[in-house]
Amino acid sequence: MTSVSVGTTTKLRPATLADVAAMEVLMAPFVATGDLLPRSNYDLCRHIKEYVVAETPDGSLAGTGSLKVYSTGLAEIAVEALVVDARALGLSEVFGLTRKPLFFLRLGFRVAEKEQFPLKVWADCTRCPRQHACDEVAVALTL
Repeated sequence: MTSVSVGTTTKLRPATLADVAAMEVLMAPFVATGDLLPRSNYDLCRHIKEYVVAETPDGSLAGTGSLKVYSTGLAEIAVEALVVDARALGLSEVFGLTRKPLFFLRLGFRVAEKEQFPLKVWADCTRCPRQHACDEVAVALTL
């Protein structure tokens, strides 16, 4: 993905390792409320190529999102603009686990069962601190 203008004040671009500290700051309030699972510095660095950031004209970050590919047909998405990237990769479906399903439903996603995404459960949910008390809703979008 190259940089893409978002409105007149921000641009969407691939995240870099130099963005990790600012990404942690952006995510912290959502981690504190439980709306976002914690992402360690190590995980952000290790998976930096999965993230995009929204950058303001002064160079500060206004937002971040990720596209985590689990198979040749399925990826987990965390921002609307990444649907374009998912289609370009030839994926047939994207999904998310969220405590804010209405956000995704407004974007055309449907409520789904977590069991539809065993690769996600195997890769991430088994080490999640909320594994046995998960209150997230699965949402999916067919591309």
